[in-house]
Amino acid sequence: MTPKQRKNIAKLFNPRHIAIIGGRDAEVVIGECLRIGYQGSIWPVNPKRKKIAGIKCFKSIDDLPGPPDAAYIAIPREAAVEAVRSLSNIGAGGVVCYTAGFGEVGKKGAELEKALINEAGELALVGPNCYGIINYIGKVALWPFAHGGSSPGFGAAIITQSGMLSSDLTMSQRSFPFAYMISAGNQSVLQLEHYIDFLSDLPEVRAIGLHIEGLTNVSKFSTACLKAIKAKVPIVALKTGASKIGSQLTSSHTASLSGDDDLYQALFDQLGIISVSNPVQLIETLKFISIAGLPKGYRVAGLTCSGGSATMIADYSERVGLTLPKPSANTHKKLTKLLPHTATVSNPLDYTTPIWGITERVTPVFQSFLSDSAETAVLVQDYPLPGLDESKQSYLNDAMAFITSVQNLEIPGAICSTFPENMDKSTREMLIENNIAPMQGLHETLNAVAGAAWHYHRRKSIKPNKPIISPVSFKWGTVRNIDEWEAKKYLNTMKISIPPGQLTTASQAPRIARKIGFPVAVKIVKEGLAHKTEVGAVALNLSSAKEVEMTIAQMTNDYRKHFSTHPPDCFLVEKQVGPVLAELLVNIRIDKIFGLVMTLASGGIFTELIDDKETILLPATRREFSTSLKNLKIAHLIAGYRGKPRADRKKIIDALVNLANHFSALVPLIREVEINPLLILSDCVSAVDAAIWVASQPKADFTSA
Repeated sequence: MTPKQRKNIAKLFNPRHIAIIGGRDAEVVIGECLRIGYQGSIWPVNPKRKKIAGIKCFKSIDDLPGPPDAAYIAIPREAAVEAVRSLSNIGAGGVVCYTAGFGEVGKKGAELEKALINEAGELALVGPNCYGIINYIGKVALWPFAHGGSSPGFGAAIITQSGMLSSDLTMSQRSFPFAYMISAGNQSVLQLEHYIDFLSDLPEVRAIGLHIEGLTNVSKFSTACLKAIKAKVPIVALKTGASKIGSQLTSSHTASLSGDDDLYQALFDQLGIISVSNPVQLIETLKFISIAGLPKGYRVAGLTCSGGSATMIADYSERVGLTLPKPSANTHKKLTKLLPHTATVSNPLDYTTPIWGITERVTPVFQSFLSDSAETAVLVQDYPLPGLDESKQSYLNDAMAFITSVQNLEIPGAICSTFPENMDKSTREMLIENNIAPMQGLHETLNAVAGAAWHYHRRKSIKPNKPIISPVSFKWGTVRNIDEWEAKKYLNTMKISIPPGQLTTASQAPRIARKIGFPVAVKIVKEGLAHKTEVGAVALNLSSAKEVEMTIAQMTNDYRKHFSTHPPDCFLVEKQVGPVLAELLVNIRIDKIFGLVMTLASGGIFTELIDDKETILLPATRREFSTSLKNLKIAHLIAGYRGKPRADRKKIIDALVNLANHFSALVPLIREVEINPLLILSDCVSAVDAAIWVASQPKADFTSA
């Protein structure tokens, strides 16, 4: 974003005057501006009408009294391109292009979109094919339909790649604290990273929500997100349109492991972005962060007047990774005196109905319970329906006792209803005024708390200047899968340990086996032969020269059954490695959007049997490698399972770091490396099988942000 565009985006979101170009749609936009309370000048532009919404029309953009800070275009696409040219020529600030029919509809539309970009110059252009923007705090609504939502003077900004979703979010009945809503559309000029960059500087923006269908420039997006980290503005993302596993590559095991969504989730983890799975979680997580703030840890104190709710708090907390610390001995003693004899002192705490709604009884209970070790406080309350609210004051009494306790302790607090509809608007607004998050849905509440706590800890380990490598473009020549022996020679240069072994012929294999020492493994070596087990091209634990001779004869017969070519002439004889604690798959490949990608997974026969994988975007720190290793199910085996020895984690991580660094240095010669398995022993690691895909005459262009 140029300095001029930065100024123009500020004008767009806080315009002194708005030009609205179009007919019927323009009339709706004017109505939305007036309804939200916009106080600036509105200049309708329509050559055929004298007035729109009772406001005098200008016949053309050239007739305007001056360059508008913002403009809204709702006319056919060819005319929209001309309008953008005129607005750029007169020095307008920003433009919302509501018009559709550009890059999303085919070749002609794509050509028009290129023209639109060229004509925009340094305009801050939103869209095309978008709804627009709403500044709830500054009272600006460049929006083509009725919109909902309100703001307490602060809140979250949401950027979506779906117009209808953005509209639906504004209509949610959840007292969401809106700061800004942006429907990004095709993002011809302004993209997600530009909005994040702009919003991160605004003190009223306490969090940013993203709806992402796809990214085109990971480096720029990452740079903007790192700026938000530095500004302490959490980002929550809903990624939709996740690819099915195996949609991109088919050349290796990893093609069936690391789908498109894995790459996005790895990116979110690297940037401290809280990932959610649906729009309700997006809203509730942003609401909690914007109103209550970030917890400093995962310890939650749960309060309820129901044993059933207490059980659900316990169950849901465990699912999302929250902890419910037991009350200390001192707190237990205090609560025993304060609670009815029917109550059980625990966390979550069912404080029971005999003291429900009695302020002088409930307040000391809440204060004592929450002051123990809580980092977040949650009270479950499902309010009665209007007309059945004779008991509502009792709910409010408990709510006020909770508010007082949370404010005294200065910890994040939320009151949540089990069912989203069981908290009325007036109660929600009262809670917001007291900096208590009015959460709707028990599971959504605890999920939000867990995400917020994760972000608090994750951002402390993120360096704002962390480099992200992304290939801008690359073209490969012929790609070939070299044979295992050649692959292992590559690994040797990468400082990856391989078993002692030698390439030989069938007749010499028994002698080589005796020289290496039994037991041995024998494999057929041939370029392009990646999966040997399926064709009988590998044998393990051979304990004599005779067994080696017989096995090679059987291998040769099996090979002929699968391939009509001449019999194999190269065999690899290797020392059998053991005892093995665990088997790891390690893969590095190049993705056209995300750059260098490493996948870790359970290796050997478990690769396709169990869902156990981690995706790491490179470059990565040792800490990130270590965390991914811990997240694998086989981490229990690495740590020493049921009396087995513990593996040397440092040597495993050393191997991963070496592989990543050397792979980066060999790009673009190498396209992909896969070790399966990398055997984990107590004191070392050993790559016993490997496949490498190399390119002839590659052309690549890499940039580092």
